[in-house]
Amino acid sequence: MRLDEIMSRDVVTIAPTETAERAWARMRQKGVRHLVVTRSDEVVGVLTDRDLGGPRAAKLRQGKKVSDLMTPKPITVRPRTTVRQAANRMRGRSIGSLIVAEEGKLVGIVTISDLLDVIGRGLETPETKRKDSRRSRPAKTWAYPRGGKAPRR
Repeated sequence: MRLDEIMSRDVVTIAPTETAERAWARMRQKGVRHLVVTRSDEVVGVLTDRDLGGPRAAKLRQGKKVSDLMTPKPITVRPRTTVRQAANRMRGRSIGSLIVAEEGKLVGIVTISDLLDVIGRGLETPETKRKDSRRSRPAKTWAYPRGGKAPRR
């Protein structure tokens, strides 16, 4: 399975010159935990709800710009990156999202929630859905005498 099958294409962005309070408000309004920071269609960073300190951190955000709190130069991947590759990259760097870009253009975002959704529904492909054609009858079950132990040979 590839990222272009699971990524969110409706990416919420913000400029690095916006206030941190405005970024917090946008996250709450859009119901997201990651904002992609862009300048003239170029990805320059990522800002998370943790970067903004959560709901009780108004003092942290006060007087700050997005550029002060964002992670610059975020990890980007291509749409045809596999889910396994993405998960390993996120795990290896302890990050919660990957920016999906193609030819330098932002095309989506994949978060840990997206990966958990895939795991929760299962990696359903036509190959895993079809029955095993080699087995025409049920597998043989073994019954052991007295006490469930195998007989001595």
